[in-house]
Amino acid sequence: MSSRRSIGRPAKRWAPARRSWNPLVRWAQAVRDPEAGWGRRLMAAVGGAVGFALALALVGALAFAGYAWRLAESTPDAYALARATRSQPTVVLDVRGKRLTQFEPDFREWVPLDSIPLHLVDALLATEDRRFYAHGGVDVRRAAAAVWNTARGRREGGSTVTQQLARNLFPEEIGSEGTVRRKTMEMLAARAIERDHTKREILEAYLNTVPFLYNATGVELAARTYFGAHAPDLTVPQAATLVAMLKGPDAYNPVRRPEAAKKRRDLVLRLMADTGALSRADAARYQAAPLGVELAPQPSTYSAAPHFTAAVRAALDAWAVPRGYDVDRDGLVVWTTLDLGLQREAEAAVAERAQRLQRTADAQWRRGPPRRALDAALRRTDAYARLRDGGASEADALADRALVDSVGGAVRRVEAALVALVPETGAVRAYVGSRDFAVDEYDHAGVARRQPGSTFKAFVFASALQRGYAPDDEIEGGAATVELDDGTEWTPTGGVSAGTLEDALAYSKNAATARLTQEVGPHRVALVAQQMGVESPLDVVPSIGLGTSPVTLLEMVSAYGTAANEGLRRAPLLITRVETASGQVLDTFGGTGAQVLTRRDARNLVQMLRAAVDRGTGRDLRRLGATGDLAGKTGTTQRYADGWFIALRPGLAVGAWVGFNDPRVTFRSKATGEGSKTALPVVAGFLSRVQDRLPPATLPAPPETFDFAFGADSLTTGDPWGGGSWEDDPWGDGAYGAGWDVDRPLRGDSLDIERPEQDRPALGSGRPARDAGWSGAADRGRIGPPDPRGQPPPRLRGPGAPRAPEAPREPAGAAPPRTAPPREPAPVTNPNNRGGRTAEEMIRDARDGGADDG
Repeated sequence: MSSRRSIGRPAKRWAPARRSWNPLVRWAQAVRDPEAGWGRRLMAAVGGAVGFALALALVGALAFAGYAWRLAESTPDAYALARATRSQPTVVLDVRGKRLTQFEPDFREWVPLDSIPLHLVDALLATEDRRFYAHGGVDVRRAAAAVWNTARGRREGGSTVTQQLARNLFPEEIGSEGTVRRKTMEMLAARAIERDHTKREILEAYLNTVPFLYNATGVELAARTYFGAHAPDLTVPQAATLVAMLKGPDAYNPVRRPEAAKKRRDLVLRLMADTGALSRADAARYQAAPLGVELAPQPSTYSAAPHFTAAVRAALDAWAVPRGYDVDRDGLVVWTTLDLGLQREAEAAVAERAQRLQRTADAQWRRGPPRRALDAALRRTDAYARLRDGGASEADALADRALVDSVGGAVRRVEAALVALVPETGAVRAYVGSRDFAVDEYDHAGVARRQPGSTFKAFVFASALQRGYAPDDEIEGGAATVELDDGTEWTPTGGVSAGTLEDALAYSKNAATARLTQEVGPHRVALVAQQMGVESPLDVVPSIGLGTSPVTLLEMVSAYGTAANEGLRRAPLLITRVETASGQVLDTFGGTGAQVLTRRDARNLVQMLRAAVDRGTGRDLRRLGATGDLAGKTGTTQRYADGWFIALRPGLAVGAWVGFNDPRVTFRSKATGEGSKTALPVVAGFLSRVQDRLPPATLPAPPETFDFAFGADSLTTGDPWGGGSWEDDPWGDGAYGAGWDVDRPLRGDSLDIERPEQDRPALGSGRPARDAGWSGAADRGRIGPPDPRGQPPPRLRGPGAPRAPEAPREPAGAAPPRTAPPREPAPVTNPNNRGGRTAEEMIRDARDGGADDG
């Protein structure tokens, strides 16, 4: 047997690994070193972990320091506490110096710390900040404990009283969201406050700025709201109840959640006993007492014209913020354009007519408003949300009888708005945003956008005047049919187009307006509307002339005022000047305006609107008591959802809107829902109340009534107002009643407006050419912000552009006296019927197709 020789491998010997530059690798090698003892390896493992944690903490601290340094610029300054607590409110005055309101912080009733019960302070510190006198604004120990408990799933707050004060004083700068940024700014602001203020000052400021719901900010208003007492008279249980609300005013509301509020109050009393502020026996005795809440909500800051002052506040903030002023605290004096006397008359006119219309609406919707509108309103209520949270199905929640009855009345509530301004300056004299601000705070005058209906037709006829048409140009009969880009045809309903341009506007004929819109082009109509004062986005569509694009009442009244001001555009003016408390003028407001219509075109447009009041759809204005030289236009949208009327009188442009908050709720008949039945009586009621205090004057007369002097411009000579006196100053602000600015130069009849180089097309020549108006997708657009679509409006030519030749006209006769309306009212058979329609007029209207809009 042969023996084999075994070849053995040499034993593997351990060699130390190559040292790495990476500290983590080196730490791992040390932990796994087989030649090192277990104690040494354990020390390496623990030491490395601790060192790594310290390195991470150092890096995090440096990163946080850099982040905090970046936020320091936007953190309120250290002096901000003194500025916030020792502030002066901004006073808002009307045109005659009467106080309208004042802008001030929410904490309006300041109570010194010496008048606040000691047990209220003890309850606060025992619950919110036990180490208040030991920290410098930020309690690091408590903050670390809050982070640890929150990480373990038990959320806990770590803000000190000083941090909460910073959040109360500067809610916009710091915010309330649970983010790192907010907590960092809160801590920086707290440190700044602690550096420059004593603990007593901080406690006093906190107790006077903490919110307690129901417009109650600070302990004084809270004591009145919940207990009908003053802050110095609060008992221990009452003080504990208020402190209990600090954790969450909604969650521990003693009115809506008394059980939760009492449980939290008893906890506050127990914590007071733990800190020695109360004995155990007293705490138990107080815990047995009821809450004893008697709710008496405190009113918000009073305003004599709340919708107007809200608009003033928005304009004032836009002016103050870039200049570094604090509207609530810097003691400014703001002079506005409102006339409080006219405001009261406007409110009375709105209330009187709205009450009558409300009875009509209640009768028409006695079985309930439209279901879709009602369901939409129900879904927005807190009661609906509570029913759904309680397990009720959507159908059951929407069918809850008590909820439906309470919401149904609000859905069918008639709302109304009125605006009156001076066309020559843009000064707003009356501004009513709703029937009752306490019931409906929504501003229907300057915020709500609704379809204007036939009031928008004025811009169509202004565009036609720009193109060279005249008010007495004839429109031959025939319906206006528009071919759309998809091959379909659109024919507006409502009468025929026969008659003059003046008749078409006076009787509000839809067919004539649509035909004229084709002739001048929808783009031009939108452009003219925006030049005259409409700022809302406009859809450039064939129906634009019938008022299909939503706008606000304020901008429509302002645009009509441009016509009354002979084509000079003046933006609505709310504020005239801002002063300091000592009377130093900081800024004045108002401008020179912009000429957007020639004086000839503006006067012709006013004459056409005058015809609408004298014999057209606005003839009821005189019957209801308005006198003097008047012009205006009615408007009604589909299914009578909106009623409009805008009137022009020397020195005033007045407009009213009537409708419902939800456009799906409407008046249900023509006799009750047309603008002549809803909005016109509001304007008539206002004018009849104020017309006696306005100076006698007339609107600008049509150009034909002026005498032509050889080599002179007939529209820049003579008295521009045809009456009135410069000594008449009904507003008390140095502006003439008709509003004319003596320093404003009269401008000639030359303007940057495109004029056709060829003769104007005949209105009765059949269907207009497509290139004259709507031409399909290429012309579809939207004029105005935001994001215009489609082609831009036509470019304007410079002065001296060729104008369409006009045929010579016969003189219109002698001008009427300048102290009386230029045209007498139509004769009537019944002497008691002032300005009513005669039988001959009704027969003629029926033969011509009738008026399309009321």
